[in-house]
Amino acid sequence: MRLKKKERQDILIKTIEENPFITDEELSKNLCVSIQTIRLDRLELAIPEVRERIKNVASQSYDDSVRTLALEEIIGEIIDINLDQSAISIFEVANEHVFKRSLIARGHYLFAQANSLCVALINAETALTARANVQYIRPVKINERVVAKAKVLEKENTKGRTIVEVESYVGNDLVFLGEFQMHRSN
Repeated sequence: MRLKKKERQDILIKTIEENPFITDEELSKNLCVSIQTIRLDRLELAIPEVRERIKNVASQSYDDSVRTLALEEIIGEIIDINLDQSAISIFEVANEHVFKRSLIARGHYLFAQANSLCVALINAETALTARANVQYIRPVKINERVVAKAKVLEKENTKGRTIVEVESYVGNDLVFLGEFQMHRSN
């Protein structure tokens, strides 16, 4: 059954409020309308495209107290961070991040997203990766969105080490898993 325009736009607003990272394509499928209809509705409702929504959330969430990295040094967009506890970033896989023949993301981008998220998470003057144990679970393809979730597992004050676990997802699929031993110093 086709929704009336007002009903569709109300659902659109509510869906984007619940998940600001949802794409026009996903909205199109959910509401059973064309992508162009979604874009026209967003335009009429003054709702920015997904990239702008991600940047808005990132700029609100990025805390000035992060001491280890500048915003432009992070691979992906940090959307949530609690120093020495947890952090989340989003990385959009674009043409420049993939192998030309297979259109599969180069592994070092997934590693860099996870690693820079770990560095940003540490509440210290400097943070360096001492050791990393990583697993690539499944290939990530062009135009997929990787959500990396980092959490501190252990903080050793005497040795200046912090153990951070990172899980990266595309949708509900786990694509990357890493445990990083971070060295920190003040």
